[in-house]
Amino acid sequence: MSSQITKQLQEPPSAKVAYSSALDTLNKSFVYSAHLDDLQAILDDACNNQVRLKQHLIESEKETDALTTNTRIEAMLQLDRAKELASLRDSLEDDLAYLSHDLVSALSPTGDDNAPTLLEDIETMHRALKELESVRSYVVVVERSLKLSEDAVSQMRHSSPPITTEATSRYQALLAFVNEVRHSCGLLEGIGNSHGSLNLISFLERICEKTWADMKATLFSTLISASETLNWPTAVDYVAANKMDRAAFESAVLDLLRLQEIGESLRSPRENEGLYPLQALVHPVALRFKYHFDSERETSRLDKPEWYFTHIANVAHDHRPFMEGVMQRLISGSKFQDVNAWHNYTTLLLPILERKLKRSVPLLLTRPALLAHTVYQSLIFDSSLRDMGYEFAQDNRDANSDERTEAERGGISKVILDQKDWFNAWLEGEKKFADDQYHEIISAPDAWVIADDDRHEYAQNHVSRDTALKATTSARRIKALVEQVTGASLLALAVFPTTHPISYSCSTPNSGIIPFSISSSLDAFETLSSALVRAVPGALGVDGPKTDTRKLTGGVEGSQRLCKALLSAKYIENAMRIWGEEVFFLELLVEINHRASLRMTAGSYSSLPEYKARPGHGTTASEGTIFEELVTQFAKLSTRAEDMLGQQICGECEGYLKSHFSALATQMQDMDDNTVDVAVSSTLLPAVALLSSHLAFLRNTLPASVVTRLYRRIASRISEHVLQRQVLFRPGLTRGSARNGLTHTQARVVQAECELWAETSQMAMNTSRARIEKPWSRLLAAGRLLGADLQQHERLLDAMFGGKSDGWEELLDNATALGSGGLGMDEVKTVLRLRDDCRR
Repeated sequence: MSSQITKQLQEPPSAKVAYSSALDTLNKSFVYSAHLDDLQAILDDACNNQVRLKQHLIESEKETDALTTNTRIEAMLQLDRAKELASLRDSLEDDLAYLSHDLVSALSPTGDDNAPTLLEDIETMHRALKELESVRSYVVVVERSLKLSEDAVSQMRHSSPPITTEATSRYQALLAFVNEVRHSCGLLEGIGNSHGSLNLISFLERICEKTWADMKATLFSTLISASETLNWPTAVDYVAANKMDRAAFESAVLDLLRLQEIGESLRSPRENEGLYPLQALVHPVALRFKYHFDSERETSRLDKPEWYFTHIANVAHDHRPFMEGVMQRLISGSKFQDVNAWHNYTTLLLPILERKLKRSVPLLLTRPALLAHTVYQSLIFDSSLRDMGYEFAQDNRDANSDERTEAERGGISKVILDQKDWFNAWLEGEKKFADDQYHEIISAPDAWVIADDDRHEYAQNHVSRDTALKATTSARRIKALVEQVTGASLLALAVFPTTHPISYSCSTPNSGIIPFSISSSLDAFETLSSALVRAVPGALGVDGPKTDTRKLTGGVEGSQRLCKALLSAKYIENAMRIWGEEVFFLELLVEINHRASLRMTAGSYSSLPEYKARPGHGTTASEGTIFEELVTQFAKLSTRAEDMLGQQICGECEGYLKSHFSALATQMQDMDDNTVDVAVSSTLLPAVALLSSHLAFLRNTLPASVVTRLYRRIASRISEHVLQRQVLFRPGLTRGSARNGLTHTQARVVQAECELWAETSQMAMNTSRARIEKPWSRLLAAGRLLGADLQQHERLLDAMFGGKSDGWEELLDNATALGSGGLGMDEVKTVLRLRDDCRR
């Protein structure tokens, strides 16, 4: 019960409420007057009830006072207790805050002054304890290994020859201990608790390798001391050496061979590590090489790589008799009797050069000339070793043979050329050299002069002088340049990664510029303008901006310029055909066909042929050679130059013939029929002389096959032109009319003029009459038909027009010695009608 309710109960009764309550009671109890009789009884009951209530009120007041007093006392007690609890709560909050601060980790980012908790301290100490225990076990293992290693080396040092397996007992104990540790670490790894055991195993394996190396070094020193008494590393005269010195040397060699035999049963030897005695003998050579070529002495020069290459080559050569005589005999008595002593010794010499190149080449990357010189000298060195019979191992390594040196896998030159950056630097230098040489060649004053015959070249290529191809000076020099660069580098290309030769073959040198230069010159010639000079300065031998283009394109001089283009294109075309048939480029093409990556690389070069898949084959293939595209370009240029040459000669001759054809009618009228001597027209001579000059120049300049082809084309065209204009459609003639036909004398003149073409050609070409007459056969046949005597003419007329057609071919052959010469029957009739004695 609340204090408010208690106060309400203690207040005195309200009279108003009492009166109201009494009134309500009377109204409810005495509704009618008859009810008044019960009033007294009710009043008595009310009085009794009042007395009872007063008694209860007195008792209630007493209890209320007592309860109030007790309550106040209890409230005071509770208040005091509450104060005590509040004080206790504040104390607990302080203690909680203190304890909470102590539980914050030192790793927590809430503050910089946090200290590690007790648990963290315990965990840290526990980890440190475990690490110390691991370190202790590691130290024990390492200490044991090092002790066994020292014992093994000491045992080998104090062992007396001959070496037996007993001399390696401590080393065997070391191997057994390492295997035991490896097995234990394997078990730990199996339960996921290796704790870096692999590092320990690697360290122990290195200790084993170092121990074996120290054991070898012990015997190495013995052999080196014994070899020095024989004047090693200079050339050894073994026969003249002291007998005791030879015995000591042989004993040291045999000890090392026995040690290597024992080692192969105890450990896995490195691939191609070489025989131990030969390794020991290489050591003094390496020291001498270091003294001369890895110091600041005059012999250590970057611009003289041939010095150290020659030094190693001389060492291999000078020591060969000793290796093949003495060392091979000692080795043949051991397990390694199949090993070639000199070959193995030479292989061990190569890492000396490899280390030298790896130190010196980075210094040459900014000096292309010296880099190219070094590469060239490395190729010469490789070639010299091959000439001595040394064979470099092929690059057929598997995953377990990574230890093989670069020098062993393809020559010492591959040490340079297998490095991408070094190879690119060398390639750029070679390309720049080729470009500079190329521009110098085509800019030379005699670049487009037709060079004299090279008899040595003909003999070398088994080519006769009749079929030999002359060339311009620039074409010969460009070919020599390509052969110089390629010849110096083919050996290098043979050891390149396969993508390298593609880049090299497509860029050496200016393979696209040469056909472009010739094509530009031909374009300029066709336009008959000074653009010839502007297109390619110095092209085809044209000098000076004010040259008369009519002189450039007319007469023999014009033919000469076209011949220069033809010979240049033909010469380079033939050279590329020969290069394409070389084994290296054929193998390169096969490699491209079989490797998709190389085909993709080759596709980026327009100078390489386009590769198409053969039906039914999964791989691509290409017909021809790797230079097929360039050969095609030059072949097209050659064909174009031939066409232009034939067109130019025919056009000039036809131009000179215009005045002759114009004068035919006048000459026919002025000619005396009684003239006995037959003389050709003077207007014909310039054209005939021009043709003779052209043919003589072609014969002296071009190969016989090209001259023959051009001669047939030129002669056939001129023959047809003369036949049409001078014979079949001769001006001033009315066919079939005796009054306007040719007299026998005039016909003989026409025949003489036709024969003049063939005779002139024979003199110019200096060959047989039959070969000369072939292209002129139609013209000669027509001329001879016209000049036939009367009897032959009558028989021909009877055969052609009299219905006696049988045997007319024989009659034609009797008259012309050429048969019809390619004339059709209608054309023969037309020719026969030109005679004024024809009545048909």
